[in-house]
Amino acid sequence: MMSFRGSRLAETRLALGTVWLLEALAEAKGRRALYETQSPQILKALREMALVESAESSNRIEGVTVERDRLRPLVLGNARPRDRSEEEIVGYRKALGWLHTTHEQIGVDPETIKRVHALAQGGTTGDAGQWKRAPNEIIQVHPDGRREVRFRPVEPDKVPAAIEELCVAYRHSIDQLKVTPLLATACLVLDFLCIHPFRDGNGRVSRLLTLLALYRHGHDVGRYISLERIVEQTKESYYDTLGRSSAGWHEGLHDVLPWFNYFLSTLRMAYREFQERAGRERPVRGSKADLIAYALEHMPSPFGIADVERLCPNVSREMVRIVMNRWRKQGRLEILGRGRDARWRRLAISRGSPKSRS
Repeated sequence: MMSFRGSRLAETRLALGTVWLLEALAEAKGRRALYETQSPQILKALREMALVESAESSNRIEGVTVERDRLRPLVLGNARPRDRSEEEIVGYRKALGWLHTTHEQIGVDPETIKRVHALAQGGTTGDAGQWKRAPNEIIQVHPDGRREVRFRPVEPDKVPAAIEELCVAYRHSIDQLKVTPLLATACLVLDFLCIHPFRDGNGRVSRLLTLLALYRHGHDVGRYISLERIVEQTKESYYDTLGRSSAGWHEGLHDVLPWFNYFLSTLRMAYREFQERAGRERPVRGSKADLIAYALEHMPSPFGIADVERLCPNVSREMVRIVMNRWRKQGRLEILGRGRDARWRRLAISRGSPKSRS
């Protein structure tokens, strides 16, 4: 809301580097659609990997972790959660699934935000999908144990009006003021985090809100590359730019550009990674061995043969076994356990070791 008040955004002057980033993203957005018909099998593999990585990273940023061998069954299978952490993993996957399948029908409004929160929280906590009832200050804990208040979000009684204003202002800025959609999206997420409308789970919802807004502006790269993982990998920059851009937010004196540039850089990284995975590493059309090799190169370890089969439709289990055993002889895979449910782990290749595409 504060980022949208007055004529701030309409009058924002962007640095040359920021303009270059916007142009590069517009080009990447146009190229992305070409892969739909060229590499459907690879895109399917990327979608499943992105689901797993997004559910893992977004929760891990919040300190929620699960056993590695439980991750894929929870996200891609029908495994039932055994504890609160696993419920949150499943909840985030459900929220992602809802946004991926219905983003064209849902808008950026308070009810959508509350539903995303209810899904991401696993729907099991008493306040899932409900605004906070008590203040939730942002606290920094120093190495010596000293605690410092870094930011005081909007008070609970003001949250409903603040979120309503934010959603209306966001839509108005795009429809009427013709603000660059990615700038409006970055401000939407920044203001959401400053409002901090929920007792818990605000970070998760902010990342899901980012995905939804990007979808609405034609940027669907988050379906194939985990934006959450990129945020986790750049966590120091995330918190630094968020702190810099939230300073003076309550008074409307904050600077949105540090956050905006970080936002654009994460999106740029996602498009670059997409091109690397779906383009330069695209298997030769019709090469089943190369398709299996691609899955093995990008599969989160440990994994089972069934996981590889899921990413390689129309490839027989026998063919999968042949390639995996070949990789094991080359020292690129290690088998953990025995029998049908044995797990496999990818190994780093030492210098000078032979490497075959299949």
